Amino acid sequence: MFNNQLQSKRANLTSLANTHTNIPKLRAGFVGGQFWSAYTPCDTQNKDAVKRTLEQIDVIQRMCQTYPETFVCVTNSTGARRPQPALLTGIRQAFREGRVASLVGVEGGHSIDSSLGVLRTLYRLGMRYLTLTHSCNTPWADNWLVDTGEDKAESQGLSRFGQSVVKEMNRLGVIIDLAHVSVATMKAALRLSTAPVIFSHSSAYSLCQHRRNVPDDVLRLVNQTGSLVMVNFYNDYVSCRQEATLSQVADHLDHIKKVAGAGAVGFGGDFDGVSRLPVGLEDVSKYPDLVAELLRRRWTEAEVRGALANNLLRVFEAVEQVSDHTQSPEEEPIPADQLQASCRTMYGYSEAPSLHRQPGALLASLTTVLLGLGLL
Repeated sequence: MFNNQLQSKRANLTSLANTHTNIPKLRAGFVGGQFWSAYTPCDTQNKDAVKRTLEQIDVIQRMCQTYPETFVCVTNSTGARRPQPALLTGIRQAFREGRVASLVGVEGGHSIDSSLGVLRTLYRLGMRYLTLTHSCNTPWADNWLVDTGEDKAESQGLSRFGQSVVKEMNRLGVIIDLAHVSVATMKAALRLSTAPVIFSHSSAYSLCQHRRNVPDDVLRLVNQTGSLVMVNFYNDYVSCRQEATLSQVADHLDHIKKVAGAGAVGFGGDFDGVSRLPVGLEDVSKYPDLVAELLRRRWTEAEVRGALANNLLRVFEAVEQVSDHTQSPEEEPIPADQLQASCRTMYGYSEAPSLHRQPGALLASLTTVLLGLGLL
């Protein structure tokens, strides 16, 4: 809306209108923590995805600097096994201060441009989850449109390089997010990851047969791995129609709780990422109404606290416990023939033109220099 210009008068987050999120709405909804999505569309893949992702992370960090009384960016991580991971400490500290703990999620594997080095760099800049795909395949993972037949399976879930991405995310302490991926990718990642994963904004396939949702056999894997499904509020994923209600969102929470367990449920929202929202969940100020509905359905207070925060904090803790920066990083690059786009250079691959001059040309250059100095 504002081309990343936070200082624009129209971009004032206290008075921002026509959005699902602004500071007063966050306060009214008692929001204590938020993943801000560093998202860039699929048409940036093989073009300027990395640049635009960096710009989105920059916007999130500047938002914390511009509104320090409201937001605090939480990025610290231990990278080692400790009883109290540093990231959780930062989140809880923000909550005690009455500020919104603000974290970076990068929504789409195309944002790393098939580079483990970029993955590590985004981690250092604060990325704490990465969605393996958005609504497009990457050269190493398949997206949900494969299951509709609109896209062709290219990696049969995860390629060998895709497996390296998952392993490196485990080593770093980055949460693996399986929203938007194909069922084959879901299963491959759940079986490979040594830490729990999340579905940051997906609902239950049994209640709405949309391929963005999670089927019951995958929900059982979620249970077995201590993972988490954070329910999406988008009408099309809740009711499979253009209209939906808060009660139907609660139905999805109920179903996931029944199949995967109370510890596997979270709130995914997707506010300002979707065009249609249920009656009763029109913006972030409405979260308390969903809490009231769950209590009305006889969810225990502990179960509600889990869905609100504690289940995600548990996943965070497990991910940080698994991480180990003393381990050697994954280094093998993606095969050159799996990369796309004619504008890409191939330095480092055998096909790349030599960076060095031929010996004869180098000798001639040195002779010229020495003659110029009067030494020959």
